Amino acid sequence: VRDYIHVVDVAIGHIAAVKQLEMNCGLKIYNLGTGKGYSVLEMIKALEKASGKTISYKECSRRPGDLATVYADPTLAAQELE
Repeated sequence: VRDYIHVVDVAIGHIAAVKQLEMNCGLKIYNLGTGKGYSVLEMIKALEKASGKTISYKECSRRPGDLATVYADPTLAAQELE
């Protein structure tokens, strides 16, 4: 399960973070994401629905070291970034 975010949304977040840095010196860490986790299978099904095409895939075991669930907590970014 991962937090999928569009690359344009990441770029917008980076620009907002730079503007915030210009106004307030210091170090802040902002998590950019949706705050929601989706499985790879959910993403495949969404892409199939959007494209109207079937996507072939192969289920396999998680790789060593892969975390089962990773998603962002974008609360601070939502509060402080425009």
